[in-house]
Amino acid sequence: MFAKSLGDDGAELRPLEPWNAEEFLAHMDRGREHIGRFVELPDHVTDLPSATSFLQRYADKAAADSGRLYGIWADGTLVGGVMFRIFDAAAGNCEAGCWLEPTSVGRGLITRALRLMIDWAVEERGMHRVEWVAGADNTASLNVARRLGMVREGVLRESYLYRGVRHDEEVWAVLAPEWRRLREAPAARRPREGPAAPVTDS
Repeated sequence: MFAKSLGDDGAELRPLEPWNAEEFLAHMDRGREHIGRFVELPDHVTDLPSATSFLQRYADKAAADSGRLYGIWADGTLVGGVMFRIFDAAAGNCEAGCWLEPTSVGRGLITRALRLMIDWAVEERGMHRVEWVAGADNTASLNVARRLGMVREGVLRESYLYRGVRHDEEVWAVLAPEWRRLREAPAARRPREGPAAPVTDS
């Protein structure tokens, strides 16, 4: 197992795997209402078997090199997660997503975790395009895309059916050459940190 530091505040990024199911379920119970405002994850993770099943699905994706799932731990507690929902190494395209408990909003955890993930995808795995899809009314998640330097490419009108209501989704992306330029830019010119909310769950 590995852990990657997310900064001086002790937060860490670690793989989130089936053996973490009890901790994952407890985390989901704490943040269920907040996380469920925009994404289906809390609706699917309701008990230990469903928590294990969700984590196993991503373990299978990792084994097939078609997805990744990581947890964010702050002060030793699982408080959120980031993922590659889609990871197509052959095509060089992937889609990132996240979620976070309300008590950890505003610390820049999601942005810091995603920077690590995108660096790995671009530099280690040769990904050309990293995509971000979020509800048009999910302001905090759209702000994550902005802070990462992604470009807003368009709106998928009424594409996301959630709890009986259709929502518009925005598509953002960053390409490998753009990402490298952003990472080389002086810190003063990079987008600022800020709060993040849930983005995707599957």
